[in-house]
Amino acid sequence: MTLKIYNTLTKKIETFKPVIPGKAGMYVCGPTVYDRAHIGNARPVVVFDTLYRILSLDYQVTYVKNITDIDDKIIKAARDNQEDISELTARTTKFYQEDMAELGAISPTIEPKATDHVEEMIDLITTLIEKGHAYAKENHVLFDTVSDPTYGCLSNHPLEDMIAGARVEVAPYKKNPQDFVLWKPSSDQEPGWVSPWGRGRPGWHIECSAMGLKHLGEVFDIHGGGIDLSFPHHENEIAQSTCALGKGKFARYWMHNGMLMVNGSKMSKSLGNFFTVQDLLFLAKGETIRFAMLSSHYRQPLDWQEKTTLSQAKTALNTLYTALQDFDEEAYEKSSKQAAPKVLEALHDDLNTPLAIARLHELAKEINKCIDSEKKQRLQQTLKASAYLLGFLEKSAKDWFQKDAPCHDGPGAAEIEQLIKDRKKARANKDFAESDRIRDYLSGYNITLEDSSAGTVWKRR
Repeated sequence: MTLKIYNTLTKKIETFKPVIPGKAGMYVCGPTVYDRAHIGNARPVVVFDTLYRILSLDYQVTYVKNITDIDDKIIKAARDNQEDISELTARTTKFYQEDMAELGAISPTIEPKATDHVEEMIDLITTLIEKGHAYAKENHVLFDTVSDPTYGCLSNHPLEDMIAGARVEVAPYKKNPQDFVLWKPSSDQEPGWVSPWGRGRPGWHIECSAMGLKHLGEVFDIHGGGIDLSFPHHENEIAQSTCALGKGKFARYWMHNGMLMVNGSKMSKSLGNFFTVQDLLFLAKGETIRFAMLSSHYRQPLDWQEKTTLSQAKTALNTLYTALQDFDEEAYEKSSKQAAPKVLEALHDDLNTPLAIARLHELAKEINKCIDSEKKQRLQQTLKASAYLLGFLEKSAKDWFQKDAPCHDGPGAAEIEQLIKDRKKARANKDFAESDRIRDYLSGYNITLEDSSAGTVWKRR
């Protein structure tokens, strides 16, 4: 099935054609590791993990997602915490990887660290200087934006916006206000590397260019990230990479997910609407958070509503898991694991996850109506295989409904099972008041009891 994606560079939907037939290379901007990842950081992880799953159906994929472990924010955080930078970045990298795993993200093929690629960055900067696209002044090296006639091709930002969006301040050593730093000096108290321009450290933008080129080559398929990175970060990546290597080099398709807002406003600590992934994992399972993020099309803004977003996602997932309550996992492992054509069609149409989710629900509805056991099993296998492409339904129905929430209140599984036994005994003794008390007690913790001739099954709502 043909994959079509929106290319931010050309501003249109294009048919995906890889550089190398049968293979695909994708680079996605990863975290700057100085603190816990917030939910805005998580959206591109979930979006491009889904794309990774789709690409893997037809291609051998090399998925690169970097770790920025040298940056001014990191230096400041380490200073504020009074700890070594390496300790800070090691800890926060581990937190990030654990949080993303909770969201069902598959580990990338390569997860390079910026500090392991400084030599490549120095080489790239040297090439830019030699070709007249960068200049050294006052122990800094800056990219000369005027030297690149195509600068601004990705964002189409007017010059005044480019100046305002510069990562570093307008300084006397700059030829042009919009020129950006490739290399900066480091004090004795700051991390630094020996370079032709003195001891210093790389600028933010050069890091991703160097790592992308190192692991995917001079021309690769997809570069992804949040729309907030399109300018200046990705704009500057394109400029420095193509000026160093030549026109037509670097990434061919640029993909960006929309911004994540909270309660209709930009997420901000000052507004009290700032949430980390860890914060949400105390409220809901990672799959619920993932579902919520994929319920909107990736290119559209996602407005996270505190009171409704997670509850709606959980209700929807409950419906899908209910369709797999008597699912034969052993038979599924021996099956061909074929996804539904309509789900594949939706996902190949520029990752139309809302439509794909709607079609998962259509499958679930058909399963619930099915009375032919063999046909039902086939439909369940199709639902399971289809949902995998979005990172859903990877647990058993029993685990989904009975596993404790990350920070649940009330009884655990063992206590619930004992209460069910106590309730059964009370009913046998016709002590219906006690039986009702136990049911009501569990209901107060959003635990439902379902009685049948086979016994009592419990679920967390």
